[in-house]
Amino acid sequence: MQAPRSNGHSNKSSEKFNGLTCIELCAGGGGQALGLEQAGFKHLELVDIDQHSVDTLTINRPGWNAKQGNIRNYKAGQFTNVDLLAAGLPCPPFSVAGRQLGSRDDRDLFPDALRIIAECQPRAIMIENVRGFLDPAFDRYRAWLFGELDRLGYRADIKLFRASDFGVPQLRPRVVIVGFKSELGVPFAWPEPSSTPPITVGELLVNLMSANGWEGAAAWAEIASDIAPTLVGGSLKHGGPDLGPTRARKAWQKLGVDGLGIADAAPPKGFVGHPRLTVQMAARIQGFPDDWKFSGRKTPAYRQVGNAFPPPVARAVGTAIFQSLRNVSVSREKMENGKWRVVRVLEPS
Repeated sequence: MQAPRSNGHSNKSSEKFNGLTCIELCAGGGGQALGLEQAGFKHLELVDIDQHSVDTLTINRPGWNAKQGNIRNYKAGQFTNVDLLAAGLPCPPFSVAGRQLGSRDDRDLFPDALRIIAECQPRAIMIENVRGFLDPAFDRYRAWLFGELDRLGYRADIKLFRASDFGVPQLRPRVVIVGFKSELGVPFAWPEPSSTPPITVGELLVNLMSANGWEGAAAWAEIASDIAPTLVGGSLKHGGPDLGPTRARKAWQKLGVDGLGIADAAPPKGFVGHPRLTVQMAARIQGFPDDWKFSGRKTPAYRQVGNAFPPPVARAVGTAIFQSLRNVSVSREKMENGKWRVVRVLEPS
């Protein structure tokens, strides 16, 4: 039996601080935060509306200043010297599952993110969302968003990534917006995909599937010979611990996985049929290290995993941002004593 290869870094906080700081909105279970930490950023503060997510961040990084709260009420004026503002804004307004209501969805937090950017004026921004954000239905919305970023003094770009291009054994297409203060003149290059293809679900999970003595783990791993479809975490309003709608569950079935729910433990000896994933298995598919702990029972824990931005992708983008910022010399005194141009943030039409 081939030993699985890890697709994530260890959950050990970097002791070296390279001088670049970050605050993060809608941090969730820490996928983006972990990747940015691995890229070299030090988090000054993280905020999320879900208490379980905040507890997860605190359990894994007691030194992080993680706070529970709605970013509609969040103020960031005390962080006028921060290098990066990162955010994983809610996806339902732009996802097919969320009916793609955009600005008509009360979960759309882009206007609030713009307000916070105007308050703290970070040197760079990084915002993650679903692939649906690029649909033609949101052409006008994107034009409004980039127009507002330009008004705030940012040169921004947008790119679609697939997690499988960065070693994650899952398709998981995600849109990332990266922007820099225009007057900094920061050169930026998006990260290139890895030349090494991701391992299969079977290779990745075979040791976890066999942890309780299931004799069929090796045979199952042969069936699970491809990467996974996109994990679906659901929302606070809807969604339980399962692997998504009918189409997603059919894709999981081809990999020998029962997608109707999440298991409490690996299959026992004598198990017959298709196994279910545990929260730890799903987290490994997302690129989390095995020692990253999630707060809450199965449903809230899996929701954090399923909604996460895979750490390896966040690390790749974060490293590109880090390198760009490190290549530019900026006077801290200027940023402390001067004020960037702030304009009124308009509501999307």
